[in-house]
Amino acid sequence: MSLPYRRVLLKLSGEALMGDEDYGIDPKVIGRLAREVIEAQQAGAEVGVVIGGGNIFRGAGLAAGGMDRVTGDQMGMLATVINALAMQDALEKLGGKVRVMSAIKINDVCEDYIRRRAIRHLEKGRICIFAAGVGSPFFTTDSGAALRAIEIGADLLLKATKVDGVYDKDPKKYPDAVRFERLDYDEVISRDLQVMDTAAFALCRDSDLPLRIFDMSQPGVLLRILRGEPIGTLVQGRR
Repeated sequence: MSLPYRRVLLKLSGEALMGDEDYGIDPKVIGRLAREVIEAQQAGAEVGVVIGGGNIFRGAGLAAGGMDRVTGDQMGMLATVINALAMQDALEKLGGKVRVMSAIKINDVCEDYIRRRAIRHLEKGRICIFAAGVGSPFFTTDSGAALRAIEIGADLLLKATKVDGVYDKDPKKYPDAVRFERLDYDEVISRDLQVMDTAAFALCRDSDLPLRIFDMSQPGVLLRILRGEPIGTLVQGRR
């Protein structure tokens, strides 16, 4: 069965790796996420991954506590490298061929990010994990995910969350909240739905990169999306 999406980039939050823990990485959770990625690749998809660092450090939070923002963001970038290496290990335990590519130079640990090399890895059936955001402070890993997705020519950017899509208001607070199955970029802006941070969303809009927001906690959900099931909320340009 051919997949509607040949090449995708999956954005995971650092918090997704914690499971029920208060900090760090839950091996069971990262193992389950790795199985989802392996299943998608074995079905024929070329998969890139970006993982946040919020389970270890969050630069903006440290800055709010008085730390220099640039220093805090640099610590956050290093946290994403830690998460990327953990995911690499989990994927390789399942037989995956994986490359971690960092936007900051850390050659003894992983490769430098080079766009053409990343595309070649994907073409050769390797999973690419893109670490350290965009390599500069003041940009979130959402921005890093959008940028890398565009650079590698991804057909779809997947943002995994703890909610099964985008709602008109917080579904945890309002039982009558309505989930959107499909939105266009202008609707997201006019409704101020906070799908991603502004810079990341602008990148997606300007490059007409479709974005799907979904709940990653459902087993097998990634492969179902890649097969074309309308899970979560799809954000794209007007058709």
